[in-house]
Amino acid sequence: MESSYCHLKWSGKTDRGKVRKNNEDAFVALRLTELEVQLLGKIGESPLRSDPFVFAVSDGMGGAMAGEYASRIAIDKITRLLPRWQAMPQTDYAQQLPQRLTSLFTEIHRALRYLGLSYEECRGMEATLSLGMFVGERFFFAHIGDSRIYHLRKLGGELRQLTEDDTHVGWLLRQGHINEREARSHPRRHILQKALGGNNQFVSPQVGSVHCSEGDRFLFCTDGVTEELYDRDMAELLLRVPHPDENTAESLVESVLERGARDNTTALVVDWLGLAGTDGPGVDPQTSAIRS
Repeated sequence: MESSYCHLKWSGKTDRGKVRKNNEDAFVALRLTELEVQLLGKIGESPLRSDPFVFAVSDGMGGAMAGEYASRIAIDKITRLLPRWQAMPQTDYAQQLPQRLTSLFTEIHRALRYLGLSYEECRGMEATLSLGMFVGERFFFAHIGDSRIYHLRKLGGELRQLTEDDTHVGWLLRQGHINEREARSHPRRHILQKALGGNNQFVSPQVGSVHCSEGDRFLFCTDGVTEELYDRDMAELLLRVPHPDENTAESLVESVLERGARDNTTALVVDWLGLAGTDGPGVDPQTSAIRS
């Protein structure tokens, strides 16, 4: 299958939840062209030809409004920094992207640290960032913090968490010392070992890639989603929603709200449709409204 036949469809939704007074989450959908970075809408679809598509979620932390600033700055920096290195043959992505994504995270980290040290209202602000880039049949990702990226294979319906939570509790879970239920109730589950900004001098994001197959789904979400939904709940919702005719991200967020939504909650769902949907040009709304 050639990349010119691939097709993406996405939906995103964020909500401040039922407890928090403000929303410290943010997300973005972008297309990289030879001339510019195009800011896409919260819902859309498009053929995936030679232009890479980028999706990301961020969760900010800090006192007062610092957390909200942090996630917005992290997302804004992506759109401002990506144009510097977008021109690259697709054959070079696998070799060059890991280092370039690490450099992107480093620059965002430096910007957040500078603002945190320069302005009292930004002091101590941090942000998680989970970013993915679709290039033909490959999905590249970079991550830091405890937001997550999941990959749902259409074949077999297996939901796999691609990213690793940068927490001690996440490490305990990966090592098999605790189970998912124990991790969700652990008193130190929200204490990050790595994040952008704050007092972290250096950053070392997790980077990786997977091959896409027709009908695969990718879920980007903040910890407001995983705080309320077990992995099996997310898998059931992702499989149950008619594919791909409904706003899957909105369905996920609504499920979180029904369970109490103690934190801000953000979901961004991307379908890699392969040969499906190649009959028309697709809907690709361009808008600056990346927060609801």
